[in-house]
Amino acid sequence: MPELPEITIIASQMDKEITGKSIADVEVNQPKNLNMPVSDFTKTVQGKSVKRVSSKGKWIFAKLNPDHFLLINLGMGAELLNFTPKKKLPEKYHFKLTFDDKTGFTIHFQWFGYVHLVPEKELNKHKLTATLGISPLDKKFNREHFEKILGKKKLRIKSFLLNQKNIAGVGNVYAQDILFEAKIHPNRKVSTLSEKEIRGLYNAIHRVLIRSIRLGGLAYEKNFYGQNGKLTTDEFLVGYKEGKPCPACGTTIEKIKTGSTSSYICPKCQPLK
Repeated sequence: MPELPEITIIASQMDKEITGKSIADVEVNQPKNLNMPVSDFTKTVQGKSVKRVSSKGKWIFAKLNPDHFLLINLGMGAELLNFTPKKKLPEKYHFKLTFDDKTGFTIHFQWFGYVHLVPEKELNKHKLTATLGISPLDKKFNREHFEKILGKKKLRIKSFLLNQKNIAGVGNVYAQDILFEAKIHPNRKVSTLSEKEIRGLYNAIHRVLIRSIRLGGLAYEKNFYGQNGKLTTDEFLVGYKEGKPCPACGTTIEKIKTGSTSSYICPKCQPLK
């Protein structure tokens, strides 16, 4: 599932390629991905131009002139791909948007995903995005803010990281190495973290996410141009490396159950205090 790095990259590429273009046509092969009937969606979106494209967490926000937002969530393993008049379209896709210059993009959903059209004045009422927490890449996401949202919560730190209402964009893939870099066990309660550990966790979030962005995202995810990222599982520190030696101390990496998810840890570097 694409997380913050992959969505950040796609949104940036979309902003470069489609800003200023007017929407000519829409093809919807899976109506359940929309938040309204296909006919209403098509009628509303046609003729609108793209003002800018940005992202927040795992969501792409395309601002359409004059007064709407196109909100896209790729769910589990979807592909959002750019096309030009000379480029062959994918064999299968569930959504296709074409601009007046015959360029556009397609989306192929693997499991679930969303393409929602929302009036700008109702954006704060959109249930799936209105409650999103701040993005770790936002300038407002400083250590003071991080400490504030952590508070003295009694939930497990991994559960805190994965809750999109706290921080938007961190998923199970990146949480593994974030917690390892911070030397924190995923089952530690937030309320038990020291100031030093909180500082380390804050820094680890930035390091892990920015490193992935610089590498173009995960190797099994495609960007807007259909190119795979360069962050392979071999480059993970402990994530998905059960049975292999810890890169810091050599201890065997373990796979443990953490709520509804699995986690990969070094039992020596990440003790459950």
